[in-house]
Amino acid sequence: MSRPVFALPPWLAHALRAQRGPVPWSAVARGALAAGPLLLAALLVGRTSAGVLAALGAMLAGINDRSGSRRTSVQRLGAPALAGAGGLLAGTYAGQHTEAVLLTLVLTGLGLVAGAVSAVGPVASGAGTQLLVGAAIGAGMPLPESGWQRALAFLAGAGWLLALRLVLPTPGATTGDYRFDGERDAVAGVYDAIADLLLATGTPDATARRAALTAALDHAQDALAGPRLRRYASSSAERRLRAQYAAALPLAEAATALAWAGDAVPARAAQGPRRLAAAVRGNTHTGPLPAPTRNAPALRALDDALLHAADTFDRGGDGHGLHARRRTAASVLRTVLGAGGREYGLRVALSFGAGAAIAQALHRTHWYGHHTHWYWLPATAVFLVKPDLGPLVSRVLCRAAGTVLGAVVFAALAAVVPRPAGLVTIVALCGALIPVATRHFAAQTAVVTVLVLALVMVGGESQASWSRIGETLLACGIVLLVGHLPTPGQRGGTVRARLVRAVDAAHAYLAHVLTREDDRAGRWALRREAYRALAEARLAIDLAAAEHPALARHTEGMDEVAATLERLVDTTTACAVHLDDSGRLTPRHRQRLAELLDELAERRAHARLGTEETPRLPLAV
Repeated sequence: MSRPVFALPPWLAHALRAQRGPVPWSAVARGALAAGPLLLAALLVGRTSAGVLAALGAMLAGINDRSGSRRTSVQRLGAPALAGAGGLLAGTYAGQHTEAVLLTLVLTGLGLVAGAVSAVGPVASGAGTQLLVGAAIGAGMPLPESGWQRALAFLAGAGWLLALRLVLPTPGATTGDYRFDGERDAVAGVYDAIADLLLATGTPDATARRAALTAALDHAQDALAGPRLRRYASSSAERRLRAQYAAALPLAEAATALAWAGDAVPARAAQGPRRLAAAVRGNTHTGPLPAPTRNAPALRALDDALLHAADTFDRGGDGHGLHARRRTAASVLRTVLGAGGREYGLRVALSFGAGAAIAQALHRTHWYGHHTHWYWLPATAVFLVKPDLGPLVSRVLCRAAGTVLGAVVFAALAAVVPRPAGLVTIVALCGALIPVATRHFAAQTAVVTVLVLALVMVGGESQASWSRIGETLLACGIVLLVGHLPTPGQRGGTVRARLVRAVDAAHAYLAHVLTREDDRAGRWALRREAYRALAEARLAIDLAAAEHPALARHTEGMDEVAATLERLVDTTTACAVHLDDSGRLTPRHRQRLAELLDELAERRAHARLGTEETPRLPLAV
C-alpha cells in the first residue's frame, strides 16, 4: 500500500512557484542601460535628486517591460508611466499644501479611484499602481524639485526605457520589416497552436491544447491591435501580417470543432498549419500543402480554411479587421463601477490610506528616529493589495521574505562598495536583473529593494535598510487585515464580474450562431470575445482558488460554472462549423446544447451567480 504524498496547501504552494522560460536577454540589456546610466548622467551634471526620480521611473517601467511587440509596449509602458507622473504631481502638491489628516483623505480617495480603474485590465492595473506609488513618493520623499519638475524627471526615465524598447533590435526581428518583432512571432504561434490542437484531438490533452490556442489568439490579437498613428495598417507588410492572422480564425474554428467531436484526425492534418507557421516566421510562401481529407464536416472546413490561408499567404490581403473586442467608454465605466471595481477600489483605498496615515504618524512622532522618507509603507501596501501579483498570503510571504533578503544584501554591499560609483553600479545591475526577477514576486521584491535602497542612499539617506524591513512587515499586517475584512455585498466581486461577462459573451455567440446570420466576421469577433472573456474568468478563478481557505470559500463553485461554459462555447463552435456544411444541426448537437444550457443555469444558481433566465434560442434549427 503506497503512502499518501504530502501536498502543500494551495495558498502556500503558490508562494514557492516560479515561472520558467528562457532568459529575456534583450530586456536584460535594456534594464542595464536604463536606470544606472540615467543616475550616472544626473550625478555628472549635479542633479542627483532628478536622477533618482528618473531612475525610479525607469525601474517601474522595467517591471512592465515584458515580452511582446514594440507596438504593445507603447501602451504597456507608456500608460502606467503617465499615471505615475500624474500621481507624483498630485502627491507633491498635496504633501506641500495640506495637513496630515487632509493628506491622508486625499491619498485614500486616490486609492479608491485607482483601485476601481485597475479592474479594467492589466494596463489599467499597472497605471493604477504607478499612480499610487507616485503619489506616495511625491508626498513622502522630500526633494528640492517642484511637482512638475519631479513629474518630468520621472517621465524622462520611463521614456528612456521605452525609447530603448522601440529602437534596440530584439532576437528574431531580422526577418522582413524590422518593426514587426513580436507581431510576427505571435501570429506564427497561432498556427503552431492549431497544429498542436489537431495532434491532440481524441486525447485527454485536447482541452489543454484548446486553451493554449485561445491564449495564442489573444496574444496575437493584442500584438497587432496596439496603438498606431493611423487608423488602418500603414504598410503592405503590416497588412499582410494582419491578413495572415485573420486567415487563422477559420482554421482555429475547424480545429476546435474536431477536438469537440473527439475523433482522432490524420497526422498530416497538422502539417498544413505547421508550414503556415514557418511561412509567417520566415516571411515566405507556404509551399506545397498536405492532401485534403474531406470525410467529415469539420475536416472539410479545415481543408477549406487551409486553402483560403494558403491563398492569403500568396496573394496577401487587406488585413483591416482583427475581430477584436469592442470596449466602449460605457463598458469600461460599467467595469469600474461594477462589483469587482467597487470591492477592489475599497480595499486599495483602505490599505493605501491606512499605510499613509500610520507612516505619517511614525514620521511626525519620530517613533523610530528622525526618518523623513515615509513613502515606503503606503507604497508597499499598494503592491501587496494587488491580486494580479498572486493570492494574498502568497504576496505577503514573498514581500516580507524579499524585503528582508534585499535589505541584508544591500547592507553587505553598501559596506564595501565605493560611493557613489559603487551605488550606480548596483542600480545598473539591479535594472538588468528585474526582467528575470519578475518570474517570482519574492525575487522581484529583493531586487527592487536593493535598487531603491541604493537610490535612496545616493539621495542622501544612509540608514534606510533596517527601517524598511519594519515598514514592510507593518504593511503586510495592514493588507492582511484589510484583505479579510467583510465588505458590503458578496465577496469575490472580481471573479463574479468576469464570470458574468463570460456568460454574457457565450450567450451572444450562441445566439448569433443559431440565428444563422450571414456574417462570418461578426461570428469570429463574438467567438474571440467569448473565449477571451472565458480565459480571463478562468485566470481569476484559479487565482482565487489559491487563496487561504478563509477567502477561497467565497468563490466556491465558480470553477464548475467556467468548465460548463467552456463546453458550451466549444459546442457552439462545433455547431457553427456543422451549420456551414449542412445547414442543419444533428440531434447530437441539439441535445448537447440543451443539456449544457440546463447545466449552466443550475451551476449559476448553486454558485449564486445570478438567476437570470436562459435566453430562448432556436435549438431546433
